[in-house]
Amino acid sequence: MAEGPGQLGPGDAIISNRSGVTVAIRTADCLPVVIVDARTRAVAVVHAGWRGVVAGIAPKAIEAMSQEFGSRPEDLAIAIGPGIGPCCFEVGPEVAVQFRAFFPERNDLRGRAKLDLGETIIRQLSRNGVAGGQISNAGLCTYCDPELFDSYRRDGEKAGRMVAAAEISKSF
Repeated sequence: MAEGPGQLGPGDAIISNRSGVTVAIRTADCLPVVIVDARTRAVAVVHAGWRGVVAGIAPKAIEAMSQEFGSRPEDLAIAIGPGIGPCCFEVGPEVAVQFRAFFPERNDLRGRAKLDLGETIIRQLSRNGVAGGQISNAGLCTYCDPELFDSYRRDGEKAGRMVAAAEISKSF
């Protein structure tokens, strides 16, 4: 939890309810998820790579907001930013099989498969009480558009990073 200025260190989610404190994460193919609770004046930013998605990082951030600030799923507005899309995110069977619980209708998750991290997050959130109308998914693929986005998978170590940030303003 961010309570004041400074770098918190490594992690995949940051929450805060302090006015004027900006919480931010960096991504280069992983999906940024911004969660806002206007009722409790709390925010979270989440770095959602495939491992974090499988581990339920976005629902866990909401759970932390609930425990710390009294946030309720029905009060949240959630934005999923650009990240590697299902058009380009192809993984081997060792990764694909971990998504079977989220996509029971898919029979191809025992071999190489293309995955949709944004849809996985949406399904997780809906299982945790967040209605679809509360979630905005940019649906933009970082790998496909080098003019707009950095992509670690496309550019390797030389890839830059994008920043997703949220703040509760003092006048909000």
